[in-house]
Amino acid sequence: MKVVLIHGQNHKGSSYHIGRMIADKMQGTNEITEFFLPRDLNHFCLGCYNCIEDDAKCPFYNDKRKIMDAVEAADVLIFTTPTYCMHASAPMKSFMDLTFTYWMVHRPRKCMFSKRAVVVSTAAGTGMKSAMKDITNTLFYWGVPYVKSYGVAAQAMSWDGVNEKKKVKIEKDTAKLARKLSVGKKPSVGIKTRFMFKVMGAMQSAGMGSSPAEKEYWEQNGWLGKKRPWKD
Repeated sequence: MKVVLIHGQNHKGSSYHIGRMIADKMQGTNEITEFFLPRDLNHFCLGCYNCIEDDAKCPFYNDKRKIMDAVEAADVLIFTTPTYCMHASAPMKSFMDLTFTYWMVHRPRKCMFSKRAVVVSTAAGTGMKSAMKDITNTLFYWGVPYVKSYGVAAQAMSWDGVNEKKKVKIEKDTAKLARKLSVGKKPSVGIKTRFMFKVMGAMQSAGMGSSPAEKEYWEQNGWLGKKRPWKD
């Protein structure tokens, strides 16, 4: 099993440690790959729309490709972010902006519809829910069918500062999450995702997509007909 962690910060704080605990506790894991933002993708989307025609035309394609190749090959995705001003970190938001062509409305990837994911966020007090929503929303539109969230009010500026009682609870919680993510059975795609995919397909059929290249992509995959990315 391949696990990819994407951290919304360069330093190894509370969010990082919790995400890593989940990965380390998972059964059957034989490869763990980590990326740190902004270290591994230090760019903001320019709004040039070059990627609408061809992902490779993105001016930051090479840096982005290193991460997304690993993401596409992974079985489980773990996203971690500190809570900045009640939301995900700016580097994490930038990453999501730079991968927007993966959304169902554009050029969804078949591999996304069989993955599991967990989103972790910590804060001194509150804001974890909205920070995690930023990421879970993107994962839904990527087509990921199984997504869990785990937020913790760390009440500390570093992992070392988190009190021991809270760390004990985190140990138990992460063990439970790891067991759920380790299940070998392919996750089922829910009604909401199926409906959204059908709507996006109807838009592409009607020529309401962002470009003819996107419609061609859907046609090549057979998704304007009865084929679906979650079916073999």
